[in-house]
Amino acid sequence: MSAKSRLLTGAGFAFLAPVIWGGMFPIANDLMPTVDVFHMTLIRYVSASVILLLLLLAIEGRPAFRLEGKGTRAFCLGASGFAGFGLLAFTAMDFTTPTNVSLIMAMMPSISIIIGALQTRKAPPFYTTITVLTALVGVSLVITKGDYSELLSGGQALGELIALAGATCWIVYTRGAATFAGWSPLRYTALTTTLGCLSITAATVVAVLTGYVETPAAGAVADGWPHLLYLIVPAGVIAVFSWNKGIGLLGPLNGALFMNLVPITTFTIAITGGYAPRPVEIVGALIVVASLVTNNVLARKATARAEQQAGVAQAPAETRAAELAGARG
Repeated sequence: MSAKSRLLTGAGFAFLAPVIWGGMFPIANDLMPTVDVFHMTLIRYVSASVILLLLLLAIEGRPAFRLEGKGTRAFCLGASGFAGFGLLAFTAMDFTTPTNVSLIMAMMPSISIIIGALQTRKAPPFYTTITVLTALVGVSLVITKGDYSELLSGGQALGELIALAGATCWIVYTRGAATFAGWSPLRYTALTTTLGCLSITAATVVAVLTGYVETPAAGAVADGWPHLLYLIVPAGVIAVFSWNKGIGLLGPLNGALFMNLVPITTFTIAITGGYAPRPVEIVGALIVVASLVTNNVLARKATARAEQQAGVAQAPAETRAAELAGARG
């Protein structure tokens, strides 16, 4: 695959996933009054894992089910990506709105930058720090609608913090894919989703035994099948596979930029449903998108300059080596 084809293919996969996820939050919000977050997440990912495992068997065969000594890592990443993200992101909507949660998801590139800096113990470039802070300002404008006293409202503030924790869990899962060299995106998606279901099951059992939630009635689950179908197939199978495929082709930095599409989709759905955003919310959302796009563009230019300088430095060395070899000859 040529570099151009790789870029276009990766962009297509990375574009599809967040567009689907943008519709996931309002759909889940409609379902939550009758099917709680724990059972909704459990039904969603157990069903998705069955579909993914069948696809993996049909396409790659039984050898692809081998964990190759990576079972513990795959389990932890599955717990982070599916139990962590799934439960936290949807629980956040008990305290705040789907549009606010989707906007927190757009902060994933910034979260990824912070995690990378912590791992390497190297501060990010100055422009990255500025764009991350600017994006946070944009998020705060949307969440508070320009009234920063809202940040002191415990319930809503708690919702944003829970959503932020969920977004962080997903970034950990996304970055973890790089440690599974040799695994196809389908294999990584299928096996981590399946292992993630173990954590979701454990969390659901604890929630029921402690009385935090009650097992929903079968009728409520049956009535919610259109919502569940969307959460399982487009959001749970197609989007997750597309995301992992896109990240594999583009890399985490370029791929994470597409998460800006999540709030755009969610806001579009909310507006078509009658929601009228205030001008300050639109401005805030635009600030978030512009900040993250700016950081991505500057980061790519910095990488290109570094590669060019490395090439220039290498050329004289190669020339001197050739001259020396010629002299010896």
